[in-house]
Amino acid sequence: MQSNFGLRHVILTIGLVLAPAPAFAIDEALLPRNLSPWGMFLGADIVVKVVMVGLAVASLVTWTVWLAKTIELRRKSKLAVERTRALEGRMKLAEAAERTGDAHDAVAQLIQSCAKEAELSGGIVDDGLQERVALRLERVEAAMSRQIARGTGVLATIGATAPFVGLFGTVWGIMNSFIGISESHTTSLAVVAPGIAEALLATALGLVAAIPAVVIYNHLVRGIANYRALLGDASAQLMLLVSRQRDNREFRLARAAE
Repeated sequence: MQSNFGLRHVILTIGLVLAPAPAFAIDEALLPRNLSPWGMFLGADIVVKVVMVGLAVASLVTWTVWLAKTIELRRKSKLAVERTRALEGRMKLAEAAERTGDAHDAVAQLIQSCAKEAELSGGIVDDGLQERVALRLERVEAAMSRQIARGTGVLATIGATAPFVGLFGTVWGIMNSFIGISESHTTSLAVVAPGIAEALLATALGLVAAIPAVVIYNHLVRGIANYRALLGDASAQLMLLVSRQRDNREFRLARAAE
């Protein structure tokens, strides 16, 4: 009895081994196993690869703008503070213009514009000169503000669009995963996981590009606002300088009349 049972068991085992595999069986050796970020990038669809490369370039642009603008803001702000402090002393407009020479920084442009208007006015210091100087200073301030803010707009664009670009890559990758399920006739996690992982990597790259761009943009906006305040201080010092020269001139005329 036991011999017959053992024989049947052996026959059944041999039959299971020799039975043909189902038509939809998956060769696990052919499935991707490298789920590192680089491996997922190499295994991704061409569209997802383009999205990932674009997001990586956007992230590189973000950090490049941050480095360049940080250096520029520090250098120009330091120079603006130095020139503004020099204007606080007993200095005449002609002397201030002579000290700036051929410099092209913002405060130097303010001083030179003010001195140019005084020269065009024939040395007549009156209310009209103050109004014209104020107009010139306002225009120079606006031009210098636009110059220092150049390049920051791209950060706002990256911060606003990068998550949606990453989401597009995610949708495309998941769509490819469903196509793979349809072609392989199986819902095995080994088949679905690589495509979903590649899709989620696109979303992660979108966030990696967007979050620093938003933070850096806000940081640079505050730095630019501080720089504009420094230019406003310099303009105020120049207006005070012109006003003092006018008062001194009127005082000298009054003393001469006596």
